[in-house]
Amino acid sequence: MRAIVCHSLDGYEALRLEDVPPPSMGEAGDVRIAVHAAGLNFADTLVVRGRYQVNPALPFSPGMEVAGEVIEIAPHVTSIKVGQRVMAIVGHGGYAEQVVAPHNTVYPIPETMEWQTAAGFPIVYGTAHAALSERARLMSGETLLVHGAAGGVGLAAVEIGKCLGATVIATAGGAEKLAVAKQYGADHLIDYRTSELRECVLDITGKRGVDVVFDPVGGEIFDASLRCTTSGGRILLIGFASGTVPQIPANILLVKNIDVLGIHFSAMRQADPIRIQRSFATLLDWFEAGDLHPHVSQTFALEDAVEALTMLVERRSTGKVVLRVQGGNMTSS
Repeated sequence: MRAIVCHSLDGYEALRLEDVPPPSMGEAGDVRIAVHAAGLNFADTLVVRGRYQVNPALPFSPGMEVAGEVIEIAPHVTSIKVGQRVMAIVGHGGYAEQVVAPHNTVYPIPETMEWQTAAGFPIVYGTAHAALSERARLMSGETLLVHGAAGGVGLAAVEIGKCLGATVIATAGGAEKLAVAKQYGADHLIDYRTSELRECVLDITGKRGVDVVFDPVGGEIFDASLRCTTSGGRILLIGFASGTVPQIPANILLVKNIDVLGIHFSAMRQADPIRIQRSFATLLDWFEAGDLHPHVSQTFALEDAVEALTMLVERRSTGKVVLRVQGGNMTSS
């Protein structure tokens, strides 16, 4: 089969397309999937440099999420059927024509969901829903501040925030990205390149501040968020796309009674896969009801994975970037 292979931890620029043997079915609960599309994530660029929380042994194929058709199941697997259309979360291996995944990280998809939509759905929507619903317990009527709101996980947080009944303030760099956030439901927009975040948030909220912050950026954005979160508010740490891990001043947490909550979605899935399956059931119900509109801004052929990752790293995309893996048909048929 064809796969994008990482032989050394020299970054995504060193990835190559190769012919490799299909992965073996290693566990009693495994499912083999013929991959039609694979989603790209910023974490993929960390894995191929050995800088992620969990790093596979060399050589390996990157790629944490896929959509495709089930072509083999291990004995005693009853929740998934051969021939079923699914999306799956895998630790790695998604940039390939076949992948093997544990059955409890494989989720059937609606017939109305296209391959590229499904490939870019599980990690960003799963992360955003777990963060907002499970960790922050976002309530209807609260105000949610979403940073990086035009990116994949940011847009998912905007939509889920609206589904949960929140007022959403979106931040992004530039009018074009803010327009995307507005299209996906944001009530208020802040361009962090030209505006002072704290002043804008306090002006929007009548000096009160926000109840919940969704932060995949870190760095100076996190520092400013501390100062515009209301007493008793919650800040969700999703990642550090800025490249800077913030150092949290504990005195501000004490004085304002703020909770800072870390989100490691992979660990949550492993600890309680049943809860995550319930989360996906809710998300797919919202999708079928027309409340979620996953945004894929660019698709690339498998052999163009390096170009696709370059676009992601340089922040020239909005929503998700997806690889076409099997053929050119990216429809739901």
